[in-house]
Amino acid sequence: MVLQLEDVSLKREGKWILQNINWEINQGEHWVLFGLNGSGKTAILNLLNAYHFPTQGKITVLGLEFGKTYLGEKLRKQIGFVSSSLQEKLYPNDNAFEVVLSGAFASIGLYETPTDEMREKAGTLLEEMGCDKYANRRYESLSQGEKQRVQIARALMGEPSLLILDEPTNGLDFIAREKLLETVERIAAKPNAPSIIYVTHHVEEILPVFNKTLLLKAGQIFAAGNTQEMLSSIQLSEYFDLPVSVVWENNRPLLSKKQTVSGTM
Repeated sequence: MVLQLEDVSLKREGKWILQNINWEINQGEHWVLFGLNGSGKTAILNLLNAYHFPTQGKITVLGLEFGKTYLGEKLRKQIGFVSSSLQEKLYPNDNAFEVVLSGAFASIGLYETPTDEMREKAGTLLEEMGCDKYANRRYESLSQGEKQRVQIARALMGEPSLLILDEPTNGLDFIAREKLLETVERIAAKPNAPSIIYVTHHVEEILPVFNKTLLLKAGQIFAAGNTQEMLSSIQLSEYFDLPVSVVWENNRPLLSKKQTVSGTM
């Protein structure tokens, strides 16, 4: 089992952010964590990365039970994490190669001397992500799409068992978004791929490789299960409290608001 949350609740500053979260991810599953802004997605990610601990309930990630095991670097080396919040912490003057190398140590910046094997691996990942042509450019000079690719390469340096992609297409135009999604699909399709949690509030980004979806609403699980069942017109109309229509094209969902027809007397 990759992770298990049992009756997990989180209170911050006297307010319940999450309540009664039960969630299991098994080896080989790729999940979408879907929720609107303020639904509690970031709170769950902070828990999974051991930045916060639950107020109630039990969390086990990659065999490590929170509260009974020292986590820190041991856990974070097994989790590849890509997010806008992490992007802001990376040193802008480091070049792309250095940023990717830092993933071997789960550190922001390089404080240890990488081995030749690490350097070779970083170069290979840069090539696989299509980043090799700007490997020596400063991170701050890269486009948003380029930064995201570098972040993914960095996340894969430690050969993680769990890869978390938190809104990875934010700020990307349509072409850059689709290219990034193709990269995600290639990673997920590999035989030794980590389990992936793809966090989004855009239905159209959900790829066929994501066989499971959790719908999070107001800090609680609204529903969880097979993606096609979760992303049906009926389910999402209830979730949004708004009549919507979901059409599947090329195994990807497209969402639209249902048009109501009013009669005349």
